[in-house]
Amino acid sequence: MIKRTHWVLALLATLLSLVGCEPQSVVHKVTIAGTTFPNTEGERHWLHFRDALEATAGDSIPLRMLIYGQLGSDDQLVSGLRRGRVQFANLSAMAVSTVVPEMALLYAPFLFNDEAEADFVYDNYLTPLYRELLAEKGLHLVSWYEIGFLDVYGTRPLLLPAQAKGRRFRVGAGPAARLFATAIGADVIPLGFADVVSSLQTGLIEAGENSVSLYARTGIATEAPHLTLTEHAFGVSAIVASKEWWDSLTTAQQQMVTAAWPAIDVTRRAVRAESTQDLQDASTLGIEVHRLSAEERQLWRDAASPVTAKLIAQLGGRSADVYAVIQAARREYAQGFKGSAP
Repeated sequence: MIKRTHWVLALLATLLSLVGCEPQSVVHKVTIAGTTFPNTEGERHWLHFRDALEATAGDSIPLRMLIYGQLGSDDQLVSGLRRGRVQFANLSAMAVSTVVPEMALLYAPFLFNDEAEADFVYDNYLTPLYRELLAEKGLHLVSWYEIGFLDVYGTRPLLLPAQAKGRRFRVGAGPAARLFATAIGADVIPLGFADVVSSLQTGLIEAGENSVSLYARTGIATEAPHLTLTEHAFGVSAIVASKEWWDSLTTAQQQMVTAAWPAIDVTRRAVRAESTQDLQDASTLGIEVHRLSAEERQLWRDAASPVTAKLIAQLGGRSADVYAVIQAARREYAQGFKGSAP
């Protein structure tokens, strides 16, 4: 009996010692989350990230790839990041604005004249500024992921803002879209992206806004084939990491993660090329593209002109300061452009 007792105690001691060592020997998987679609540039960038990081970090950063919306909407991914359930994600600026309200300012209508101007402002001013703002809320900004200018789509042509009166217009999360839809006189219908196609089919909505890349091949174009190139807001999302997880990495590991995600110039070129191709394939995709004259686009600009001031007042925080930085950067860009002209 005594020998049996000694054997049991020895077994328990061995098990306890193994349990005590387990946290040091187990490397937990890193959850990578997104809401991308198959056969898109977004998916290709995620898969490149996976392959590149696995090649450099190996088993030191084991990945759990949940990039097709398995963890829910962007808003749910924000919650997952803050609760430690997600370590790395691609989030729309509107979703991040629930934590950092100033992010919503990036969707102010007609904030930028063109892509080149936006690139200059983001690269030289907005990246360090928003990296600071996100860090204060427990998020690390790895990079931006631009989706292109937003346009207006509809089941019927919507060429001028006056034609939006009474139209059931879908808006996503964030105040910028609501203020824009209100400014053009539309009937504002808040709705998650996953519900857009079914809502078009049932008639709950009949118009909305999105970038070409998120309109042409996601099922929306089939139900709302009229696309008006208003280019009224510059769509962007953020590649972010949980700051707690980021700070737990070594400097070498942080460099591996940063290097694995495609450089901003690469993602910009790819997304813009995809959008250009979608517009070229419009007839094949069943899309009727409506291009605006300078005078027609000015009518959209005029209709949306009160939105930015209302947006800044509603967001509060450092929104006014951020807007001032953007305007100063735009002036610097314009001056540089003039200076380089022959």
